[in-house]
Amino acid sequence: MCKPKGLLLVVCASPLLWAQGAPDLPAGPLQAKVRTSCTECHDAGIITQQRLSKAAWLKEVDKMIKWGALVDPAEHDSYVDYLSSSFPPDKSPSPALRSGSGKQP
Repeated sequence: MCKPKGLLLVVCASPLLWAQGAPDLPAGPLQAKVRTSCTECHDAGIITQQRLSKAAWLKEVDKMIKWGALVDPAEHDSYVDYLSSSFPPDKSPSPALRSGSGKQP
């Protein structure tokens, strides 16, 4: 019987490889909760590229909640505060991650 050892290695290592290339959210009291709520549907790069005012982050958080993001209503304002202080309009965006397609822009 053939044992697919290589496949098992790829399956087990994939989350580690993805995590190494994914941008992380800034440290803060809401980091883990924002990561959990937001990265259920998209990677953190979507967040780290944004530069929004507090009012725009409020709209964004409300929109994501309407789309199914699980945010405790008691922490709603804390999410907005964390995101607006971590990713304000006057802060340069993180460099975008590129896929390994090999194509040049």
